[in-house]
Amino acid sequence: MRIRWPRRVFAQVLTAQVTLTTGVMVLATSLFLAPLSSELDDQAMRQALSIAQTTAADPDLARKLVGTEPDARGPVQATAERIRKATGALYVVVMDTRGVRWSHTNTAEIGRHVSTDPSRTLAGREVRQIDTGTLGRSARAKVPLRDGRDRIVGAVSVGIAYDSVRGQLLGTIPTLLRYAGAALAVGVLAAIGISRRLRRRTHGVAFADISALLDEREAMLHGIREGVVAFDRHGRIRLVNDEAGRLLGLGTEAAGRALDEVLPPGRTTDVLAGRVAGVDLLAVCGGRVLIANRVPTRDGGAVVTLRDRTELELLGRELDGTQGLLDALRAQDHEHANQLHTLRGLLELGRHEKAVEFVTEVASAHRASAEQIAERVHDPLLSALLVGKAAIAAERGVSLRVSSSTLLPDAVVDPRDLVTVLGNLLDNALDAIAERRRDQPFVEVELRAEHTTVVLRVSDTGPGVPPAMRERIFAEGWSTKAAPPLPGGRSAAGPVTFHRGRGIGLALVRRLAERYGGMARVTARAGGGAVFTVVLPEALALEDGAPGHRLTATGEPR
Repeated sequence: MRIRWPRRVFAQVLTAQVTLTTGVMVLATSLFLAPLSSELDDQAMRQALSIAQTTAADPDLARKLVGTEPDARGPVQATAERIRKATGALYVVVMDTRGVRWSHTNTAEIGRHVSTDPSRTLAGREVRQIDTGTLGRSARAKVPLRDGRDRIVGAVSVGIAYDSVRGQLLGTIPTLLRYAGAALAVGVLAAIGISRRLRRRTHGVAFADISALLDEREAMLHGIREGVVAFDRHGRIRLVNDEAGRLLGLGTEAAGRALDEVLPPGRTTDVLAGRVAGVDLLAVCGGRVLIANRVPTRDGGAVVTLRDRTELELLGRELDGTQGLLDALRAQDHEHANQLHTLRGLLELGRHEKAVEFVTEVASAHRASAEQIAERVHDPLLSALLVGKAAIAAERGVSLRVSSSTLLPDAVVDPRDLVTVLGNLLDNALDAIAERRRDQPFVEVELRAEHTTVVLRVSDTGPGVPPAMRERIFAEGWSTKAAPPLPGGRSAAGPVTFHRGRGIGLALVRRLAERYGGMARVTARAGGGAVFTVVLPEALALEDGAPGHRLTATGEPR
């Protein structure tokens, strides 16, 4: 039967750990038993040597050996047997210098030569060895036997039965196996615990699927058009996909670093770090409007998804402008209908000269307004924006004025940025005037070039901005407009709110100004209202030698 290797990660880990633990225990037991056998042999030989030395140290034994003949009932045999029985040795043999036995466990061997060579012992050396003799294999020791004048008169040989040594070795194996089994059981239990924990963590995924899952994850994360940033439990960046790197301006070196080290302080950093709670949170980074959602993970980290809403925001503003133009056209349609009715009446009354004068007056009024803007603002996108906003303002009963100091050449590096800045400021100004009803409301626009720098001002007759809020209104999400209605038709309380869906326009204005190396600020207008000033250095591509002026840090010309 073919043994199949398990596919699941936890099963493979459990099998590998049990196999490894068993192999280690078998190896450890073998490595322990091998030196144990040698140690027991050595102990047996030392025991035999000790008995032999004690026997040879008896001075009476040397006298009995010299003064008697080998006899099974002689004094040498009696002394040797007494020592053998007392020590439990296999044999105690006393021999003379010729190698003839004077004692032996088997009395028939007395008077015969020993079976092993005694020359080394009779030469004065002690011998220890494992050898086979007439009584079988034994651990033996031989020492010289000396008389009172230190002359060698014989030798004493003592043997310990090798079966007893092997018995000691075998006797230790059950105990050793019990310890090894206990250690193996502990190792198996630990392996089972680890594998169960691994099973929960890997959700039963097979090893073969891990590589595919990683490849799929990398392809998905780097292929989707949504930014993904993952953080560990300590707030360090763990993963940044391609889209998130593009939106936040981060590279691969950001991985493993804290968020505050790679992004400047601000709302975007606070949203990503989880210091701002909520869903679909708006943030501005590098002139881009982002929607962020932060989801915590089970290990204490978090995953933040980012969607680029810049184009959607611009399209929304264009849609608002288009809607305003439609409303203005609808109003003008009624106005033109009234004018046509007036013209028809004049014609029916036969007042032809008055009819011509009326048509000339109406046409020249509209032409004068558009021509005035086109003469002062040469860039077609900006002039078209002003003409459209003028129509929207007229529909709302607001006069849109172009300052007499306005003069902008057709040399704007990126007209779309100026359209974004001017459109946001005009929308905010018109909304602010709508909140404060007063006679003859107006919005005044000033666009002028200072060499390669564009200075843009929008003033209105609205309620203005209190000094304490003049910096806060440029923060993402901060708005003085009413918050969207809450469920049930309720509205958020307070004149100043901080909510999603608002507070992006001025944040974009400041970010664009900072990207050009300029600034955006708001001051009070004489007579009431607000004045927004935006300075955009290097926004014009003028030829060398073109006239211009240097600006101060506040945007005022020197």
